[in-house]
Amino acid sequence: MKNETVLILDFGGQYKELIARRVRECNVYSVIEPYDISVERVKELAPIAIILTGGPNSVYDDASPKCDAGIFSLGIPVLGICYGMQLMCHMLGGKVTPCGNSEYGKIAVTVDESCEIFDGLENEQIALMSHTDKVSVMPEGFEALAHSESCEIAAFQNIKRKLYGVQFHPEVENTVNGQKMLHNFLFRICGASGDYSMRDYLNQQLKEIREKVGDDGRVLLGLSGGVDSSVCAALLSEAIGDRLTCVYIDHGFMRKNETEEIKSAFANRDLNFVHVDASTRFLARLKGISDPETKRKLIGNEFAKVFEEEAKKYGNSGFLAQGTIYPDVVESGKNKSAVIKSHHNVGGLPEDLGFVGVVEPLRGLFKDEVRQLGRMLGLPKKVVERQPFPGPGLAVRIIGEITNEKLAILREADYILREEFARSRVKADQYFCVLTNTKSVGVMGDFRTYDYTVAVRAVKTNDFMTCEYARLPYSLLTRISSRIANEVKGINRVVYDITGKPPATIEWE
Repeated sequence: MKNETVLILDFGGQYKELIARRVRECNVYSVIEPYDISVERVKELAPIAIILTGGPNSVYDDASPKCDAGIFSLGIPVLGICYGMQLMCHMLGGKVTPCGNSEYGKIAVTVDESCEIFDGLENEQIALMSHTDKVSVMPEGFEALAHSESCEIAAFQNIKRKLYGVQFHPEVENTVNGQKMLHNFLFRICGASGDYSMRDYLNQQLKEIREKVGDDGRVLLGLSGGVDSSVCAALLSEAIGDRLTCVYIDHGFMRKNETEEIKSAFANRDLNFVHVDASTRFLARLKGISDPETKRKLIGNEFAKVFEEEAKKYGNSGFLAQGTIYPDVVESGKNKSAVIKSHHNVGGLPEDLGFVGVVEPLRGLFKDEVRQLGRMLGLPKKVVERQPFPGPGLAVRIIGEITNEKLAILREADYILREEFARSRVKADQYFCVLTNTKSVGVMGDFRTYDYTVAVRAVKTNDFMTCEYARLPYSLLTRISSRIANEVKGINRVVYDITGKPPATIEWE
């Protein structure tokens, strides 16, 4: 990609990916790099702007992360956000001190609407603050642009040096006009042209795939049916046609009708679709296993074995395709960022499988961009808008040992939940059922029952790093509970999970 680029330096803040996504929503390409990137590397990337993220440290601590001071002298516009603003102040001779009163949550901020970053906005703004330190003395040549009740310098600028800082977080929705502020920074201050689009990305990837694979090369893809692997399959099919082989390994833990939907989605595409039914094998592997982490590891290991067996049939001397996306790369620390979690599809070439290279056409995209690309490639709505679904599937939505009986019960309950959501106008970012290991006494007709309890989980979230439970209408909860209890044999009680993340996770296991 040869687009104008914004460089985002990661200081450990939880919103780094959100900042990058917000920049791309302005049709400007963005990349995340570690905070200690060298000035020489910055010059190679030739960004039109640099954004310094927030972070959990205090800039005056000796061990706190600091960027190369030369970055502030390159003449490239720099925007510091929260910790990034404080770091700019600290490194350029200003003073950062602990707050008398820390600010958390939505705060009223008075801004100077005559400056470019706040152009077109009202004097009073609502912004998300999250800080225990503040800029108390600005470096020479800086002027204050905003203040709140507890923070005298909530934004500043040095126009001559093209350096800007905001104490609040413009990238989050709670900062009402935050996207407008970022747009002003990119277009009014940095002179962005907005040359990044998914259509260009698609055309570029088609070209690169054909060049890498060649006229006779073949590609093998492990197709899970998730958004990433499905879009990857559609893109590869568009590029090389039937020289693509997709291996769909059915571990037996998919939702009701899901395998049929996946097969149908790719039935008329120019590719080879291989369906491997390994459900009996996986279920036997999990016999007697209740611990969730052990389940995940056993399923992951068995999946790798099955795929290796298939790869030896189809992948000899060809390329391996993976649905790696940009957050996988960032979270796995492959760009030297802090490792949040490891991802199985971020790494080197598997040994002893005969592959000559790896193809990862989605590696530069965020999830919302992957969905957009999927729509452009004509994938069905059910595939493109598929909710996050764990790799081990229903196996980690059943508490305790996995059995065919429990899988059948959960499939029916989850299907009813999805049906009722589809019929209603209620929106949630993710919703599913969990079959608990708890049985309780109930009554149906004149008979006593002693059956399982199903928990319903529905959440609202922007980034899946945090969430709140969805405030579902009682009428919808009543329909869901009534249908599950009456239509699914083996369930006599339905409960609703009202725990946020934190302290809970979205999935139960």
